[in-house]
Amino acid sequence: MSAVRITEPTQIASDGSPPGEPVAVYTPDPALRHPFEFAANMARDVAASRELAWRLMVRDISARYRQSVLGFVWAFLPPIATALVFIFLNRQQVINAGETAVPYPAYVMIGTVLWQTFIDALNAPLRLVVQNRSMLAKINFPREALILSGIGQVLFDFLIKLVIIAVVFVVFGLRLTWGVPLAIFPILALILLGTLIGLFLTPLGVLYTDIASGLAIFTSLWFFVTPVAYNPPDRWPFSLLVDVNPVSPALVAARDLLTMGAMSNMRPFLIVTALTLGGMLVVWVVYRLSIPILIEKMSAS
Repeated sequence: MSAVRITEPTQIASDGSPPGEPVAVYTPDPALRHPFEFAANMARDVAASRELAWRLMVRDISARYRQSVLGFVWAFLPPIATALVFIFLNRQQVINAGETAVPYPAYVMIGTVLWQTFIDALNAPLRLVVQNRSMLAKINFPREALILSGIGQVLFDFLIKLVIIAVVFVVFGLRLTWGVPLAIFPILALILLGTLIGLFLTPLGVLYTDIASGLAIFTSLWFFVTPVAYNPPDRWPFSLLVDVNPVSPALVAARDLLTMGAMSNMRPFLIVTALTLGGMLVVWVVYRLSIPILIEKMSAS
């Protein structure tokens, strides 16, 4: 893929552009042949995409809830419905969730809110690229705006879901501790992890619709090997499923901080967070390299 080099003209260019405006120069060299310029362009595009990301986020949120009869209720329904099913099954002793540090309804309700936030972050990149395919094909804008818009929409939906957590605290008499504000860090790690996986799947998802269909099935199965509605098992081989599950450390850490004020899995959480941050840089580069090819494919279809 050709590289884009940004230069700052000191005089009026031959095309009549005024001095001081940056000029994009397209070269036949591979983009990664100039890694420092490539990284500088990435950082520049992030800074330039903030306002557009905000406007895209406001547009999508307004359209989503304006065209819905139930409106913001849809933000509450998925985690509440899932939690109620497991609360009923646990009370009927169909399943045995084990002993929890807080009342089981509070435990599973907070867990499902965190899981739904992860799923929202996972689905956002592919959904936004597909929804904005016509704009991508016709307008040259920083593609990072779609990523930032997706993260912003997930955060907005999570703020709505905080009402559920607040009600849980009141109904079950949970104590507010210093862990509650600190829980924002594992929650952000959970959102970044979902965004990382979603960005990784976006190039394939744009080319093949099977990815979106298969992702819905896979995440449904993924739910059951994540300690959302039960305590993390400590017996092998069930404990192995939790240990290799990247969602578990962030979700358990967030729930522990919210309910107990302390984190019981500091080391796994730090490892997953470090891998997530490093992985985000890698998939960001892949996203930038692949998006021109994806735009060409979408325009031809």
